[in-house]
Amino acid sequence: MGRLSWRIDARIVDIVECVVSVLLAIGVAHLLNAPNVSWAAFSGYMVMRGHALETLQRGALRIIGTLVGGLLALAAFPVIAPQLWLQAVVLAAVSCAGLYGALTARHGYAWLFFGLTFAMVVFDKVEHPAESLIAFVEARFLETTAGTIACVVVSLLSTLTLRRYWPAARTPAAQALGWRAEAFSHAAQCGVAMAGLAVLSSFYAAPALAQGAVTVIAVMFVPVSAVGANGLISVRRRIWQRFLGAGAGALLGAFFLFVARGHAPAMILGVVIGVAVGRAMENGALAHRYVGTQFTLAVLVTLVPDDYSAATIEPGLARLLSIFIGMAVLEPVLAAWRLLGIDKRLGDQSRGADELGGV
Repeated sequence: MGRLSWRIDARIVDIVECVVSVLLAIGVAHLLNAPNVSWAAFSGYMVMRGHALETLQRGALRIIGTLVGGLLALAAFPVIAPQLWLQAVVLAAVSCAGLYGALTARHGYAWLFFGLTFAMVVFDKVEHPAESLIAFVEARFLETTAGTIACVVVSLLSTLTLRRYWPAARTPAAQALGWRAEAFSHAAQCGVAMAGLAVLSSFYAAPALAQGAVTVIAVMFVPVSAVGANGLISVRRRIWQRFLGAGAGALLGAFFLFVARGHAPAMILGVVIGVAVGRAMENGALAHRYVGTQFTLAVLVTLVPDDYSAATIEPGLARLLSIFIGMAVLEPVLAAWRLLGIDKRLGDQSRGADELGGV
């Protein structure tokens, strides 16, 4: 292994793991007849970590959060659907709770997908009222499980082979942070934006509502150290990184769609290249990691159709549209919070409490 070890390192192994995991997730999703194969590919990519135990834990938390959020949406929607105000209030509360848990809880990844799944199922049902509510929940769970199984299998196999020679350092376990007023304020902004999206959906039949909700939660998911008075800068940076990554990924996807013309092997080659390039960006400079993530997910949503012969650029464009929808409802909330100085007052109170505690 001496000469080869000079050419391969843990980051290259990570890229290989992600590519194989995504391809296996696509195969498993087709085998299970999952309705949205690209979402299974998302899980196959996002769950992967360098250490098998981390991958297994992350996958379990993703499945648990998806299941709980989906079941809550299944129970709540028949109650909240007739009243717009109740729908907005419940969406705000669940999104706020999910994001706050994601920011502060030990198992924050489960909290994140609890909020995401609830919002996705509700807005999917609002956008497609004739379709079965339980079908949306089953689809989210099946796709997440398919991608997670593929990811865990690849991670375990890599642990027994490649990772014996190129091991990855294990990330320290997350710790519960307790009550954080500034984190709650940050999560509350997400909740208010989600309520605004619910109101918007009743007046304007906007497409990609569910993905717009995902955008709102995803761009607000920043480190606790970045919330508070500096939260506006962090979130806006994340919005633009999401737009840049999704735009670049959609362009690459469009190129391979044009070249492939429904030919599956050519589109799969585009997936391999897109995942490899995106993961390399994630493994690079910290400032560009989120761009790499969004680049990869845009490639997957474009080049992983349920039917290769019917593949179009529309899913990639819908992802870009969802970013604009998310920005349209989130930006006024962020600006109002800043204008009212809520985060600044909370930050001052937190510093005062810390000083008293020190005494």
